[in-house]
Amino acid sequence: MKLLKIISLYLGTVSMCCLYMACSKSNNDKIAAEDKDLKSSAVVQVYNAVVNSTGTTNVYVDGVPVTGAALTFGTAFPASGYAFKVKPGLRGFSIRSTSTSPVQAPIIFSENFEPNKKYLIIMYDTTTTAKQLTFENNIVIPSDTTARVKFANFIYNNTDVLPVDIFSKRRNQNIFSNVSRTQVTDFIPYASSVSDTLIVREAGTLNQLTVLNGFSPTPKRSYTLIYRGSHKGTRTLSSFTND
Repeated sequence: MKLLKIISLYLGTVSMCCLYMACSKSNNDKIAAEDKDLKSSAVVQVYNAVVNSTGTTNVYVDGVPVTGAALTFGTAFPASGYAFKVKPGLRGFSIRSTSTSPVQAPIIFSENFEPNKKYLIIMYDTTTTAKQLTFENNIVIPSDTTARVKFANFIYNNTDVLPVDIFSKRRNQNIFSNVSRTQVTDFIPYASSVSDTLIVREAGTLNQLTVLNGFSPTPKRSYTLIYRGSHKGTRTLSSFTND
């Protein structure tokens, strides 16, 4: 009888060990797969340039909310970390606003993301015709102390408007020229830790549309300058960090 008890106890212990090892292997495989997905994820940033967007905006990916803090007009999400991670492949996006006066149309679209690439989604137009465009963020960290800057023209107008130039007072020259509406330029190297005044002008003219004072990028960081608002109303040139 004692022998039978000892054998039963032994077999039970062995079974528990095998079960634990199987569970551990399953969990380790799952964690490894999740780590692999995380490391190969696409990195995404969303900017709200929708004119008259008065409420808060939430972003959903494949039906799951990703905006911990709501997105408001003239801001980027995430506000404090430079982007959020999305599994590569075809992803379904839904961007919805709480705006009720006026009601903002939801933006629903799909985007195919490649592993380890960075993207910028810009919401634009007006609340009744809100839409988006997605651009790849080709971010390269400079080997020196410069920063990198690109320009996005998302001014709203119900008719065609002239392209614009961005004039740097410090350089005394255009840093971006003849940029059409909804166009985003490539990044260019830019002196860091110095203050500059940037002027938006109608392309090829001295006709000033708006000014950004005190632009002073941090070394090795990447920035987007964005021209937004209404061509016939309030026009703004602002900047936000991409990385």
